[in-house]
Amino acid sequence: MTAVSSNSDALPALAEEVEQFVAAAGWDQPVQLFALVPTAELLRMQPELAGQLDAGSALTPIAQDSLPDGDLGAALAGIMWPDAVHGCALVQEIVVLPPEAEAQMNASDQDAEKLRQLAAEHPQRQEARLVAAVLRDGGEACVMRLRNHDDLLKGPGLAPNLTAALHATFT
Repeated sequence: MTAVSSNSDALPALAEEVEQFVAAAGWDQPVQLFALVPTAELLRMQPELAGQLDAGSALTPIAQDSLPDGDLGAALAGIMWPDAVHGCALVQEIVVLPPEAEAQMNASDQDAEKLRQLAAEHPQRQEARLVAAVLRDGGEACVMRLRNHDDLLKGPGLAPNLTAALHATFT
C-alpha cells in the first residue's frame, strides 16, 4: 500500500479523532481549522514531540489560528497551504433540518441571512458538529455528531460544498 492510499484510508479515523478533540471542549465552539501533516516528518523536525504523538499514525492534525469572523467561504478562499501540509480538516457547528424543511426553504427566494434565521428558528432543527477533512491528493472524509446524540454519522458526502472548498485551498 502506498503512503498516499494509506493516508486516504486513515482519513475517516483522523476526522473522528479531530471531532473527539474538539468535543472535549464542549459545544458552542468557533470554527476550527487543522493542518494535516505527516507524523514522521513532524517527529523528524521536532523529536521532542515523540511522547505526545502517535508515531503509528500517518498524519497528525495541528490546530491553526482562528479563522476571521464572517463568510467562511471567503476565509477559506484566502488559504494556501505549504507543501509540507498534506491535508486539512475543518470543524464547525451547524444546524441540520429534515429534508422536507429544507425543501420549503427555497434559497433563490431568500437571502443567506434570512435562511440562517429561518433554520435557527425551525422547530425541527438539530444542532450538530461537522468535521470535513480532505487530502491534497483528493481524499476526503466527513463525520457529524448531533448535539443530543452520541452516534457519529460518517460519510464523505455529508458536506460536498465544504469538502470542495477545502480541496480548493490546495490549488
